[in-house]
Amino acid sequence: MTKRILQFTDVKYIYHTAHGELVATLGLTFSVEKGEFVAIIGPSGCGKTTLLSLAAGLIKPAAGRVESCGSFGYMLQKDELFPWRTIEKNIFLPLEIKRQNTPALRKHALELAKKYGLGDFLRSYPSQLSGGMRQRAALIRTLATNPDILLLDEPFSALDYQTRLNVCEDVYNIIRSEKKTALLITHDISEAISLADRVLVLSARPARVAREHALDFNGLNPLKRRETGGFSAWFELLWQELNI
Repeated sequence: MTKRILQFTDVKYIYHTAHGELVATLGLTFSVEKGEFVAIIGPSGCGKTTLLSLAAGLIKPAAGRVESCGSFGYMLQKDELFPWRTIEKNIFLPLEIKRQNTPALRKHALELAKKYGLGDFLRSYPSQLSGGMRQRAALIRTLATNPDILLLDEPFSALDYQTRLNVCEDVYNIIRSEKKTALLITHDISEAISLADRVLVLSARPARVAREHALDFNGLNPLKRRETGGFSAWFELLWQELNI
């Protein structure tokens, strides 16, 4: 039996600007189940990143409810590794910030780093790693506090196409292996199809869920999904829905 880990119910959010109020979301309703990978796409400027901030509790809705039963890890568009800290010390940073810098959690973070190919680079600095390796380090840093839900804010957008494909595969495998729940915001339709169990299509601002699709790739990883005949059909459908 699945367990709902995140629920948005009729969420309204308003930005207050010098020119007045701007309604970013209105009647936004959806849920995420434990262990699920959900991708959200929508027109530019519709408030996708606002949605992640609402999920994490960084901002509060003007109306409606955002309910969660887990802790969050936030992965940004760029790796944001501190250049003066080694990879090991970058990975430990969330533990220091949250005052959870315990031997058990440090051991957990180092085990993750070694398990996913960073063991030989822990004493290296970010400038000594490729873009793909830095983004992998950023994901391990996000996982260091053992969060229940990963919020992914276009985490591959700063990478070139080939690196993006490889890192996308890495992130998918790590999230699945660690049995994490993930909510991904992306502008890239192909990325959403290759990673997600479900894709939510947002309307133009004020954002609401206009369409919802369960994908049927039977556990295939991102690269294998791209090779199937169904991939292009999903792309065409989502492209049309984004441009209605």
